[in-house]
Amino acid sequence: MTVVYQKKNKTGITYAYENEPYWDKEKQQSRSKRKLIGKVDPVSGNIIPTREYKKKDKGSGANVPNSIPMTTLKRSFYGATYLLDQIGRITGVEADLKSCFPDTYKQILSLAYYLIMEDKNPLFRFKKWGFIHKHPFGEDIPSQRSSDLFASISPGAQADFFRRQGKRRIENEFWAYDTTTISSYSETLRQVQFGKNKEGDDLPQLKLLLVFGEQSGLPFYYRKLAGNIPDSKTVKHFLIELDILGFKKIKLVMDRGFYKEKNINDLYKEHFKFLIGVKVSLVFIREALDKVYDDIRSFEHYSPHHDVYAYTVTSEWRYKQERPYKGDALKENRRIYIHLYYNISKAADDERDMDKFLTSLRDELLNDKRIAGHQKQYTEYFEVKRTPVRGIQVMAKDVAIKKAKRYYGFFALISNEKMDAWTALDLYRTKDVVEKAFGNLKERLNLHRTLVSSEQSLDGKLFVEFVSLIYLSYINRRMQTQLLYKDYTLHEVLDKLDIIECFEYPGKDLVVGEVLDKQSKLYSNLGVEPPALP
Repeated sequence: MTVVYQKKNKTGITYAYENEPYWDKEKQQSRSKRKLIGKVDPVSGNIIPTREYKKKDKGSGANVPNSIPMTTLKRSFYGATYLLDQIGRITGVEADLKSCFPDTYKQILSLAYYLIMEDKNPLFRFKKWGFIHKHPFGEDIPSQRSSDLFASISPGAQADFFRRQGKRRIENEFWAYDTTTISSYSETLRQVQFGKNKEGDDLPQLKLLLVFGEQSGLPFYYRKLAGNIPDSKTVKHFLIELDILGFKKIKLVMDRGFYKEKNINDLYKEHFKFLIGVKVSLVFIREALDKVYDDIRSFEHYSPHHDVYAYTVTSEWRYKQERPYKGDALKENRRIYIHLYYNISKAADDERDMDKFLTSLRDELLNDKRIAGHQKQYTEYFEVKRTPVRGIQVMAKDVAIKKAKRYYGFFALISNEKMDAWTALDLYRTKDVVEKAFGNLKERLNLHRTLVSSEQSLDGKLFVEFVSLIYLSYINRRMQTQLLYKDYTLHEVLDKLDIIECFEYPGKDLVVGEVLDKQSKLYSNLGVEPPALP
């Protein structure tokens, strides 16, 4: 006689049954009789017997909850964790974790699986999840044990993991690079500082920097920063760390928040390729734009796919490198490509908004209800006269207004690798994978607010969250390329697979339960072979 377990999807309760096999002579096949003996306590894992079963065993003196041989046969949910197992092998995450954390990699994987599958649930609920799922560690990880695990994840082992994962990315692909802020309630973490908060709240924050492979869509590096450091200040240190990690042939995609003359000089100095967004207000960008201003909006420069006009200009970057050992600075010109774009819809929206703003300014002047913060705009765009007969007269400065509107709808990218404007735009838009990753970190992985108060625990927890993000990014990429988002959310895909069970019996091979055709197709779409059936 064995004990089998079954979870009811509607209630989430797992029930235990006595399972007695027998041979059906009439049907000439093996059958079994099942009898409900109780439900499984989600916290302790013990069986809480039904009244009838408790009454039956009272006379025998048996200790019912602990007398059930729970290791005789174990039934677990397996379909989603099997998917994660395979992704770990495809991406090399499992092998790299095993090399870097030989004693704890299974705990790291199990916690990562839990964070992925139990959307926004805190870690103290791991016990219930771990009891009914097959996962790499196979045992419970109590809160104290997870805290100890986080504290044991050393910076050196993390760096080794980043290096191994980075080597698995395509050598010639661009790497998308961006930052986000994570608000914190902690007053003891050194890097929690007030700064420009991307969450829009009034809490102090940490800053998290992420790097993604443009073609693979997978992250391989992150770094925790003080919350008050501007994006433009992070580039130099990032380049130093890339050198330490052994990465030489680098191609970076960054938004305009990272633009700084010194950063561009440093990228040239290290011979790194780059594609970076820049403001149209920069002098050298406007000089280039003015030369092609009348040509860029012609038909031959329009792309219906991108819905913008584009033009690439070859120019010279005034490179400057300080040489303290010689007491001078090396100055020379380096080739740079300026990619200019015009979005006619954005230009119309900006112009309409400007006209609405100018109307409000004029009304404020006519009604003599000036706002202190608008004084600069009053002077720039209007001429005001006051006479005893006509009163207040407000006249628009047409030349100033036209000058302000001249560059509406334009945006620009710069690169030091030759490419056409459309290739540059496609590459630049791939950095959206980082923004989506930040969304996964904050929403699905419950990282909106950090509640830890220990530096070591925070570093370790962030690393486990980062490992989870690799898996989520892989699934997201496959769902995008296979157009699965038309029919499923990411959570629904995991739920569809999670109901597949497996059976473990001491000394026997693992037996996988029924896999439907739709589930097999999901595995295939996600780039994974369905589990082998008996």
